[in-house]
Amino acid sequence: MGLILLLAVGVAIALWIVGAYNSLITLKNRVVNAWKQIDVQLKRRHDLIPNLVNTVKGAMEFERSTLEAVITARNKAVSATGVRATAQAEGELSQALGRLFALTEAYPDLKSNQNVLQLQEELTSTENKISFARQAYNDIATDYNTRQMTFPTSLVAGLAKASPAELWEIEDAAERAVPTVDLSMPKPPAA
Repeated sequence: MGLILLLAVGVAIALWIVGAYNSLITLKNRVVNAWKQIDVQLKRRHDLIPNLVNTVKGAMEFERSTLEAVITARNKAVSATGVRATAQAEGELSQALGRLFALTEAYPDLKSNQNVLQLQEELTSTENKISFARQAYNDIATDYNTRQMTFPTSLVAGLAKASPAELWEIEDAAERAVPTVDLSMPKPPAA
């Protein structure tokens, strides 16, 4: 009777180890997949930027430094590897694009150009997809990190070669800043 009980306990422990191992591997693969989803959206963004720059280049001859900053930031973002470096490079690219979009407002021909408007819309849509993909990645990475750190699964983490996944964090203070919105009505001039 004691041998059967000991065997049952051994089987239960073995099944638990297999289950914990498999859950860690599953989460690790989900983290990799979530990162690939971000990568797909970033590639789309990177592919749209040269089209935008080429479209506005002729009208913005005097803004060459802004266009060059966008191209440089894009190239840096394309070559970035790892979560931290990619997040930083993409933040710099977002800033450069923001400056470009702000400058296009000063050019009436560009403000009404359908190609520019379409590219801006596609970039905005892509930015939203990137944001959702980053959120999904961070959620899955947090689940993975939590699972591998909690007891008793932490006992199996080494077997599964589990290591903490980096989270996509905002490093740029400008991105962290809360925008100021003023919806107050202007006071009428004194009569």
